[in-house]
Order: sequence, then C-alpha cells, then structure tokens
Amino acid sequence: MKTTGIRYWMTCGAAAALVSGFAGCMHPGPRDAARLGPFYEPKNLMSEPNLGGLRRVVVLPVWSGQVAPAETAAELDVEIANALQRTHRFEVVNVSREDSLRRFRVEAFSSASALPPDLFTRLQREYAADGVLFVDVTVYRAYRPIAIGFRAKLASIDGQRLVWTFDNVFSSDEVAVANAARRHFLDSNQRGVPADLTHTVLQSPARFSAYAAAAMFATLPPVLSAAADPELARAAANR
Repeated sequence: MKTTGIRYWMTCGAAAALVSGFAGCMHPGPRDAARLGPFYEPKNLMSEPNLGGLRRVVVLPVWSGQVAPAETAAELDVEIANALQRTHRFEVVNVSREDSLRRFRVEAFSSASALPPDLFTRLQREYAADGVLFVDVTVYRAYRPIAIGFRAKLASIDGQRLVWTFDNVFSSDEVAVANAARRHFLDSNQRGVPADLTHTVLQSPARFSAYAAAAMFATLPPVLSAAADPELARAAANR
C-alpha cells in the first residue's frame, strides 16, 4: 500500500508540475512580441502591379550551390512548394530533381547564371506554362542563430518579362524576424496546444525555412481580376 501511495503521490505531483509548467507558458499573451511586433517585412524585391496573364507556373528545383547540402536543397523543394500552394496565386507545376536531370542534365538552375537558350521554350512546350519560378538559397545556417537567404525570380515563359524578384536574408537573431517567425508559427501550427511553442521555430531549420518561404511568397503580385482581363472574364462566364 505504501508503494502504491508513493506512486500515486509521484503521479499527482508530476501532473501538477506539468499543469503548472503549461500555465506558465500558455499561448503568447496580448502584449507578447509575437502579437505586437515589430515584424520583419522584406524590402529587397521588385514586383509588378499584378500577375498579368500568369495562371500556370513551372517551379524549378531549389538551387543551393555550395551554400547548403544537396539533401537540404531537396527538403527546401517541399517547403517552397507548400508555401507557394498556399498563396493560391496560380497553378503550380513542380519539376522534380529527377525530371530536371533527365530533361536538362542538371538538378537545378541558378537564377543568377546563364540558362540554356531553349530552356523557356521547352518548359512552355512540355508543361504548357505561362511562367517559370527560380529559387536560390543564398545563405543557410542550420545552427543557432538560424538563418536562410532566398533569391527568387518569376518570369513570363517567353523570357521577356520579370514579374517579380526577391532577394532577402532571414536571420533569427534579428528581433523583427524572430517576432514574425513566431507569429507565423502561432497562426499556422499551434493547433490548440496549451503551451507557447512559438520559440521552437527559432530552433528548427525546417520550421524557420517554412516561415521564410511563406514570408517571401506573401510579396508576390496579386492575381489580375477578371474585370481587368477579358480572357479571365470569358472563362468565368463559361463556368
């Protein structure tokens, strides 16, 4: 009976400690920096007023060069695809590394390097795309303070127009970046857990990269309204 009593006491004590711990680290309060900011806003970008006629965009694999291991670049492909899908800006056609290697003999293209002269023509023919998106990793630090830099370019498939360019570094040791990353995690990943887990985004390269990708694509131009695009208006009328 004594043993049972001790076990009961230990179980209750552990539960009380757990509840107490959760009570001390509940969701960020109304005056927490994850709610009040200041929040980081990417500045180094160029954007047209709207996407124009871009409705179907080919997304090439992430290029990392010597900045990050190939395995990391492949993992970032997934984060980029997920973040881009959530914007609902256009239909996303992801080119896998295997497809890129088979079709073009390279796994990825850098947006800052010379491209094969027939690349856009082939992408248009094989994927029926209106545009192409390049994403490069310019900075990658997986240990604290975590940091990642993205350079991206969205071009029309004829290669005549740059619709959007982006080149920014997200570093978790910057207060505004940390606040924005925590807010992103708070808005999308808490799922009712009765504890403040927002700081984990500053310790996880995957979660921090997901925040950075979402922040990057939030700066994409808006979709052209049907009223301003006769072709879109006709498509809407035929539905």
